[in-house]
Amino acid sequence: MIKIMFVCHGNICRSPMAEFIFKKLVADAQLSEHFLICSSATSTEEIYRGTGNPVYPPAKRELEKHGISCEGKRAVQLQKGDYQNYDILIAMDENNVRNIYRIVGTDTKGKVHKLMSFTGTNSDVIDPWYSERFDIAYSDISAGCLALFEYLKKEFLI
Repeated sequence: MIKIMFVCHGNICRSPMAEFIFKKLVADAQLSEHFLICSSATSTEEIYRGTGNPVYPPAKRELEKHGISCEGKRAVQLQKGDYQNYDILIAMDENNVRNIYRIVGTDTKGKVHKLMSFTGTNSDVIDPWYSERFDIAYSDISAGCLALFEYLKKEFLI
């Protein structure tokens, strides 16, 4: 089983969008049994008294436009042990990469990657919390998830 953790700052926009886009990709390919797919935050800003906030409504609406549900998802924070528990940690931007290292330590096994690196670029997924462009975030995340999916199928011979 391939265990993937998508990571962004608050776990209410980009990383849950990636989680559910990727889940749909693997479900459509009838490969869900080969994957464990989750998402988390590098901050605690969206987690109060142990309960995380749900997916931000504009992100949820953007997913719904594409027939994807994220119902029940609540923000959680990345934990140090997630480095050992997941095969790959996928960051949305360079700040997320730095904060992943702050939480998990060094990347001795080469598990930390930016999502867009799988598309052949090293660009960041722009944070729609600030840009308000959930459509652009969706498009970039979809392209990154598709490229990641193709990479993992080859890498793990699925």
